[in-house]
Amino acid sequence: MSTLSRAQVEATLRQFTDPHLDQDPVSAGCLREVDIQGGKVRVRLELGYAAGLFKSGWAQMLKMALENLDGVDSAEVQVDCVIAAHKAQDQVPALTNVKNVIAVASGKGGVGKSTTAANLALALAREGARVGILDADIYGPSQGIMFGIPEGTRPKVRDQKFFVPIEAHGVEVMSMAFLTDENTPVVWRGPMVSGALIQLITQTAWNDLDYLVVDMPPGTGDIQLTLAQKVPVAGSVIVTTPQDLALLDAKKGVEMFRKVNIPVLGVVENMAVHICSNCGHAEHLFGEGGGEKLAAQYGVDLLASLPLSMAIRMQSDGGKPTTIADPESQIAMIYQQMARCVGARIAQSDQAATAMPNITISDD
Repeated sequence: MSTLSRAQVEATLRQFTDPHLDQDPVSAGCLREVDIQGGKVRVRLELGYAAGLFKSGWAQMLKMALENLDGVDSAEVQVDCVIAAHKAQDQVPALTNVKNVIAVASGKGGVGKSTTAANLALALAREGARVGILDADIYGPSQGIMFGIPEGTRPKVRDQKFFVPIEAHGVEVMSMAFLTDENTPVVWRGPMVSGALIQLITQTAWNDLDYLVVDMPPGTGDIQLTLAQKVPVAGSVIVTTPQDLALLDAKKGVEMFRKVNIPVLGVVENMAVHICSNCGHAEHLFGEGGGEKLAAQYGVDLLASLPLSMAIRMQSDGGKPTTIADPESQIAMIYQQMARCVGARIAQSDQAATAMPNITISDD
């Protein structure tokens, strides 16, 4: 019987592609340990993203492949998820107790950005990560409603300086809605809103988060620029619908993040298709393939394409977004896949971000 070698083990592992990293575990740098004791093989992999619902099946698949190798009597595959802090803009100081900041943005309102942000945060938490969500939409905060936090709830204050985020569904939540009257609009000019946003971010006592999801206000104005310049954003997710007008504004969102050197992790397309609840007929009410074209144009991933669904709307309005209201549904599985891909893209963006560019105004 020939002696089993590490090269044979690695060659076997290279035959399988991690669907979130789009690489085999060896090429992706996930292999941490190979121990060969006669006919017993032990392999340890380390994923740099939250994948609690995926790793056991991944480990079982690799174990079966290794046990088919000549000379292997038994194999053990251990898969761990270790989420590190990834580098953002050089001159932006890190947030205390937050490893990675994910900005969820859209070029215009009404495309399901806040719903996407809420389900992304909840899906990451279901994968085993410690997650917080910041509702940065000062004028129209909605995360309190989506997470089922009762009206009038106020955060506790620690050391007369820090807000203690409110926990809901295993996620830490902070929103301007917790500090103002729900029925009173925030009638502030841009500088006041930007100042309040930075205060909200830096004076919230987050508790050792792997990911902080920031639900950005729609558009590409001074609030978005302030966030990009003052907060160490590891990556951004652009939300759109297939409609041409929405795609036009989404392109501006992609360009904005590129100008401030924040990686665009991918595109999420909402309201892609409507399935009639009576007859099952599929109809593309807002156009077809727009998100895919946008992603291809900018060389990023289409992270998810979600239907126009009454269930998504009702569950969000009811304070239990789809990811936790119906976790075994097809839509929830799309959100889980999206969350793992977002984490994987952050883990892959190991190159240092360059300095913030100078912004100039020209006539052309």
